[in-house]
Amino acid sequence: MKRFEGKVALVTGGRSGIGQAIARRLRDEGARVLTAQRGHDTEFESISVDFSDPQSPRACIEEVIAKTGQLDVLINNAGMMQEARIEEMSYEDWHKNLTVNLTAPFLMIQAALPHLRLQRGNIVNIGSIEGLGANPGHAAYCASKAGLHGLTRAVAIDHGNEGIRCNAIAPGWIDTDLNLDFIEGMEDPDAFRRDIGGIHPVGRTGKPDEVAALAAFLAASESGFITGQIYTVDGGRMAKLSLP
Repeated sequence: MKRFEGKVALVTGGRSGIGQAIARRLRDEGARVLTAQRGHDTEFESISVDFSDPQSPRACIEEVIAKTGQLDVLINNAGMMQEARIEEMSYEDWHKNLTVNLTAPFLMIQAALPHLRLQRGNIVNIGSIEGLGANPGHAAYCASKAGLHGLTRAVAIDHGNEGIRCNAIAPGWIDTDLNLDFIEGMEDPDAFRRDIGGIHPVGRTGKPDEVAALAAFLAASESGFITGQIYTVDGGRMAKLSLP
């Protein structure tokens, strides 16, 4: 029997990148998968959502329940990143980044809890190694992902006795279409690929499917004694010290 047979999963930002890989993995393992993001997803049942609108998370969950009658797995993957140094970032941009990356997952969880409680369901938040460290010009992104990691622990503590588990994944450099397009825009894409691969002890960057494999494990019953954890998936990047 497949691990998610008879279960319903909602993946935010599931139309592309890591979210799409997770949605496909859960579907392949038997789940009925819905995705939520701006616009229509041609591969999965989808809900059009603007996560900068604080009213949208509850409406999204209500639509899932109206369509399926249950919710077993919530994957908070949708997010945004805006590059700007602190002095250059407006309050409006700061607020939007935190709204999409942190407040929206909070509101999704809040709306989903009554339904997850009935199913003894699971939450997996997609954080980032930038919730643990920082790249230049990413103040809002780093702050929001660090906050998402903290929220993960808080949900696990508050709701573990209700049978709800909550974990997070902190990916490093993953070869999503967005990142691959970014590389192609470089003056010397081959040199960048060589350099970015070289900072990882495994000698390469990651694949969306590698994040999806961990997300499926964390959402499955076999990880039933795991909650409140932040799993780094970065090819050893964060473990590697710079040269003296």
